[in-house]
Formats: sequence, C-alpha cells, structure tokens
Amino acid sequence: MTKSDRQKKILELIGSRIVSTQTDLTNLLIAEGFDVTQATTSRDLQELRIMKVVLKDGTYKYTASKDTDTDINKKLRKVMGECLINADYAMNIVVLRTITGAAQAVAFALDSLVNEEIVGSIAGDDTVMIVVRSEKNAKLLASKLKKYIG
Repeated sequence: MTKSDRQKKILELIGSRIVSTQTDLTNLLIAEGFDVTQATTSRDLQELRIMKVVLKDGTYKYTASKDTDTDINKKLRKVMGECLINADYAMNIVVLRTITGAAQAVAFALDSLVNEEIVGSIAGDDTVMIVVRSEKNAKLLASKLKKYIG
C-alpha cells in the first residue's frame, strides 16, 4: 500500500471514530494491513495538518485541519514578515535568524507547509535550523524566505 493510501485511511479513521493518540492510530492502521511505525504516523499527521481538538467531555480527538493552502500561506507571510531577520544556507542546512523569542513560531509556520524537500527543523530562541535534502534546495529555500524579510 502506498503513502497516499495510508493517508486516505488516516483521514477515514479519524473521520469515523474518536482517535486520540498516535499509538491508537498506528494500531488501527496496522489492523487495516498497513506496515507503519509511530514515527510514520507522526509524519503523516503533520503532512495532513491533522490537529487535536478537545471534546466536551475533556478528551481529545484528532481532526483534519480546516485551513486551506491559501490560509497557511497568509499565516506564513505574516509570521515571516514580522519575525524573520535573515536567511542563509550552508550545504543542505538553512539557518534563519528571527527576532528574539520568535524562532518557534517561524518553525511552526514552516512545518505547516507540505514540502517533501524539508527533512525537519529545530528552533531555539532566535534561530531556526532547517535540514533539506540537497544544497540546491537549501539555496532555493533560503532565497525564497529572504523575500519575506521586511
């Protein structure tokens, strides 16, 4: 079964029942015949922009995000425009400098993008490190992000 099949099944499962943990979702996927680990489930949840909501009884449930790509791009432009100071790269790593205290918001905004070239990001107080798959992609991403600097 493909990644696309698995992600469709995740949307189906969280739409038809209360699923509140990655472990529960992983076990449901395994029961459906998918060969997955919790790490794979975690990546799928992020790519699908799945979020947890609190139910009336205080329990949690995964649900699909209502944000559209346009909404996410608007949020990204706003956060980057207000917080980004510099973007540079070395090899396959992009380093972003932000105003003090904004690095995690910037990393969160970037993580909401579905971009197969981004492997992951780490945020400190005023610095974000993004690992991408190649130096070419690092250069392109840094160039793209520099356009947000006000």
